[in-house]
Amino acid sequence: MAKFAANLTMLFNEVPFLERFAAAKQAGFTAVEFLFPYAYDKQLLADLLSEHQLSMSLFNMYPGDWDNGEKGTAALPGREQEFRVAAEQALEYAIALGCNKVHAMSGIIDPQFSIDLHIDTFLSNLRWAAELYAEHGIELLIEPLNNRDVPNYFLAHQRDAAELIRQVGKPNVKLQFDTYHAQIMDGDLSRLIEELADVIGHVQIASVPERHEPSEGELNYAHLFKVLDNHYHGFIGCEYKPRHDTQSGLNWLTQLN
Repeated sequence: MAKFAANLTMLFNEVPFLERFAAAKQAGFTAVEFLFPYAYDKQLLADLLSEHQLSMSLFNMYPGDWDNGEKGTAALPGREQEFRVAAEQALEYAIALGCNKVHAMSGIIDPQFSIDLHIDTFLSNLRWAAELYAEHGIELLIEPLNNRDVPNYFLAHQRDAAELIRQVGKPNVKLQFDTYHAQIMDGDLSRLIEELADVIGHVQIASVPERHEPSEGELNYAHLFKVLDNHYHGFIGCEYKPRHDTQSGLNWLTQLN
């Protein structure tokens, strides 16, 4: 049976961020995830997790200048030192929050450099970070993002990401499989999950095409959850935009699972 983590960046926006931990617990979640923790002291976040008896399932490394469109640095030539600083910062938070999965965002392709150089940079950065994280039992995740929402992102397809994971050659580098992005770019999700099961380290869900509750849209989540049950046993991140308020849209938890 699937178990779900509330993405606090996207859910419970009716209340300030620090109040969303309590809201998630009250709604029945046992775990949370979010994009970035760095605006808050790590001990404050750890205390909130403890107070509400929540597990921390995932967060992202610092992405660069997010407000100006940057989406990570892992594949960007010339920014290797920035990536290492971000990886070390994320590691400190992961240890404090008891989180064993960190997403390294790849970045928007820099047209002044070749794709091959982006690939080499990506592989080198991931190998370095994977070794650092392995000492603490932490998985390093990479995620393809669809090119409709994020044009020119370095990773767009699930199989491409899986191949790069195999090239990295580190057992703690895994795929962050977001069904929303995967459906838009690849489709055939049942077979895709079965094919990539050995590298999937985290799963996120939302409806397609509008990224709302999984009870609407073109995907049959009742079926997909059964497929996932055979291959994946971690938390499934609810990374969607509620159509109205968060609580009124949570009926899908009992309808589909």
